[in-house]
Amino acid sequence: MREPESRPLILFLCTGNSCRSQMAEGWTRVLKGDEFEVVSAGTEPKPVDPRAVRAMAEAGVDISGQGAKSVDEFAGWEFDYVVTVCDAAYEACPFFPGKTKRVHAGFADPPKLAESAGSEEEALEHYRRIRDRIRAFVEAMPGSLEAEALF
Repeated sequence: MREPESRPLILFLCTGNSCRSQMAEGWTRVLKGDEFEVVSAGTEPKPVDPRAVRAMAEAGVDISGQGAKSVDEFAGWEFDYVVTVCDAAYEACPFFPGKTKRVHAGFADPPKLAESAGSEEEALEHYRRIRDRIRAFVEAMPGSLEAEALF
């Protein structure tokens, strides 16, 4: 349970909480931390992806201290927004009671895209592209939270 906060609370939800939701949490802390309180979680959490950490560090955002969390850890929290950042999480999104607004912002999966990469640099390009799309979503908040968004 958390203490009441004056800023709206956002949960970025993904399947693994290893990449996209971690990026979204990091961007929100840096770009909109004065406007929103933010956490991220996964329906099936895995360790944070080192390429996601690297891509964010290149943009000046340190997510190396963030850890993967299960959505179950936030049972009983009242979120203002739950933003699913992958289609699988959107489909598996648990019910959140109360005033929670559910928003789907589908981003491609960098690890999946990187599977066909011929080099580490090529793999990182996928992470950078998705990182920048997530940044655009966060920069557009709160407007991007008011409708389904595909970035």
